[in-house]
Amino acid sequence: MADTADTAHVIIRPPLAWGLAVMAGLALNWLVPLPFLPPYLPVGWLGAMVFVAALALFAWAIVTMTRAGTNVPTNRPSTTLVESGPYRFTRNPIYLGMFLGLIGLGIALDNPWLLLMLAPFALVIRYGVVAREEAYLERKFGDVYRGYRSRVRRWL
Repeated sequence: MADTADTAHVIIRPPLAWGLAVMAGLALNWLVPLPFLPPYLPVGWLGAMVFVAALALFAWAIVTMTRAGTNVPTNRPSTTLVESGPYRFTRNPIYLGMFLGLIGLGIALDNPWLLLMLAPFALVIRYGVVAREEAYLERKFGDVYRGYRSRVRRWL
């Protein structure tokens, strides 16, 4: 069992929140289809390119954390502060990848509901996950985290 005493105590695991956003967007599109992109656009290719970029950012961030020797799951303790790889540009590349993934799917499937799910997903991630992670990292790493936070933006 995971040591939950030394974690950020997020309100939901981010992959679960992402999956729920995708399922909600797909269900809403099934109930009320609303194509929104012009039929002459190669939406499948455009969306796939955004999704692949999202997947690459997501994978790069996970590999960077793993190589640094810290845990990726939010229900496990952070053992080190990662400042390399994509973490040089954004403090939350995994979540940024998730946002881009939703956008890519929305475009590829011509599904505006997936794009609308960005709003509730972003609120949950920002206030139920990131805010708690930031407080946890500040408690755990103190001035080192505060310095990192002052140098690197939360998103972009």
